[in-house]
Amino acid sequence: MHWKDLKAELLAVGSARLTGEPAGEYIAKSTAGPGAGGAGAVFFAMGSHRVKFGLNPKSTIEIAHRGDGVADLYYLGNLIPGKLLKPGCHCPDQAFITVTGCCIFKCRYCPVPGENGRRKTIEEIMAMVEAVRHRISAISLTSGVLSSIEEEEVYVLEVVKHLLFFGLPIGVSIYPTDQTPDRLKSLGVTEVKFNLEAATPDLFKTMCPGLDYDQIWRALDRSVELFGKGRVFSNVLIGLGETDGELDACIRKLASHGVIPVIRPLNPVAGMTGTSRPSAERLKKAFGMHERALAEAGLDARQALTMCTNCAGCDLVPGRDA
Repeated sequence: MHWKDLKAELLAVGSARLTGEPAGEYIAKSTAGPGAGGAGAVFFAMGSHRVKFGLNPKSTIEIAHRGDGVADLYYLGNLIPGKLLKPGCHCPDQAFITVTGCCIFKCRYCPVPGENGRRKTIEEIMAMVEAVRHRISAISLTSGVLSSIEEEEVYVLEVVKHLLFFGLPIGVSIYPTDQTPDRLKSLGVTEVKFNLEAATPDLFKTMCPGLDYDQIWRALDRSVELFGKGRVFSNVLIGLGETDGELDACIRKLASHGVIPVIRPLNPVAGMTGTSRPSAERLKKAFGMHERALAEAGLDARQALTMCTNCAGCDLVPGRDA
């Protein structure tokens, strides 16, 4: 089985049970996004390929840790030898940090508003990066919204100013104001990710009440002008109720604007509990759409330096997963 096909099947399950030797140093915790507040996750690698699993003792996939990161993955009677990757912060090779772990908005697919998280201080964030700087190549920031979109931007900008000390590429993904792209660029941020989340405006309105789909598009277009094609990204969740045609149209539109889509399988938590994860076949179909759209637009996801596309643990990424 080709890696792309195997990864699609693994992502369709989305979780694994971890057995064998103690593996605490390989477990990553999330304080933002659909994995927030869970039991943690591990990154399993086979050669240069990787996939992220949420930890679930009832999963049909088993990862047996043999010690020192060496691991075997058991899936449908197959044994796949590999290794566990040690996270920097949240993911391998990066300090991917959630600045504010709570949010005033209540997007249906996101558990963060119910987690009673808090905002990290700049001192905490600097210490987190310092602790892993010997094994990371980038810093990435995401954030909820503590009190307002505008106030969150001001705080994240201050965090960025301090993180420039490390001399690493910095990626930022926050809910934008119209001035966010210019302000991040002026500080020296390398890449940005502003998330459409849903494939259509109507779905976005249902899933993200109180947020503005058109504002995100304005931020994306301005970002491409400032950062360049292929340095701007946008999450699109697959499994919110969109048709294949709607997903394809959204992917093509993003790519044609110079934005690299991040096609993220839905994790059915929060208000989406009870919804099915997208099937392996649907993930492979979306991968084909994604691959064609990037090729037509002359975009190469392998050039990403920060954030999700660089990591490629949660998603099928053209050029990285073949």
